Amino acid sequence: MIIQRVVLNSRPGKNGVPVAENFRLEQSTIADTVQAGQVRVKTLYLSVDPYMRCRMNEDTGSDYLQPWQLSEVADGGGIGVVEESKHQNLAKGDFVTSFTWPWQTVAILDGDLLQKLVPQLVNGRLSYFLGAAGITGLTALLGVREKGHVAAGANQTMVVSGAAGACGSLAGQIGRLEGCSRVVGIAGTDEKCSILVQEMGFDAAINYKKGDVAKQLRELCPGGVDVYFDNVGGDISDTVISQMNQNSHIILCGQISQYNKDVPYPPPLPPDTEKIQKERNITRERFLVLNYMDKQEASVLQLCQWIQEGKLKVRETVVEGLANIGAAFQSMMNGGNIGKQIVLVSK
Repeated sequence: MIIQRVVLNSRPGKNGVPVAENFRLEQSTIADTVQAGQVRVKTLYLSVDPYMRCRMNEDTGSDYLQPWQLSEVADGGGIGVVEESKHQNLAKGDFVTSFTWPWQTVAILDGDLLQKLVPQLVNGRLSYFLGAAGITGLTALLGVREKGHVAAGANQTMVVSGAAGACGSLAGQIGRLEGCSRVVGIAGTDEKCSILVQEMGFDAAINYKKGDVAKQLRELCPGGVDVYFDNVGGDISDTVISQMNQNSHIILCGQISQYNKDVPYPPPLPPDTEKIQKERNITRERFLVLNYMDKQEASVLQLCQWIQEGKLKVRETVVEGLANIGAAFQSMMNGGNIGKQIVLVSK
């Protein structure tokens, strides 16, 4: 069977900026027959995520992420529909997902590695299982619960950097749902800031490209910062940390400002910032969702409940066509999207 697939065409280099041309669309073939335990699936949606920047390097710098190989198909979170099945628990027409879904139009996969989806849990919006009801939502929810130490009634202020992104836009809302009394986001455009406040319930949002971020933070967080959901690292994070309270907490989710630099993860803090962290006893621990898989099922159900109740607002930036996935990746790394970046491969 002839299919289309996207392979890694070139590496940007550890300090390079990814471009669409780092990926290549090509024709390939898969077997015409499905073996016992396998299913043939048609790809519907693919997820594009910042962590994938690390997989473009020969060495990801992580023991749990494998690098993409040149001229080999890329992979990540994906959703598809079963077209043919020789797996006892999956039937034609079932919707399934995997965190290692190949970037191709049709694939033959091991049925044991697929998770069956229930569309009704997300009001029929299947793509949500790659975002708000998937690994992105889990990262936000478990990050807040496991590393944020949020307590209802404690009058805590949360700041979220990269707040208009897939994880940040959810984290701020979840911080509020879990008990934070004030939530302030940091984003890169006035449009994003407006959406955070008017649509997603943030108390305020700062456009870091305009004005004095430190001054705006002091005005918007007069009692200091108790919880910081850190998606970006770099200068923005140094500014937030300088205004954090004694015994406060950093949820170390991502460091997107550092992903095009050859630095260890998590990147070390500058000496002045590290001094503040230690003197104020601010926790800053690496956070991996994979370490909390025993809480996955209950957490996904909680996210779905909030979505159904309208308490969790979801934004997606959808790009149509497998051929455009490289451009979607480039746009995401340049901060061009609001919410989750999804590629619609097939309707």
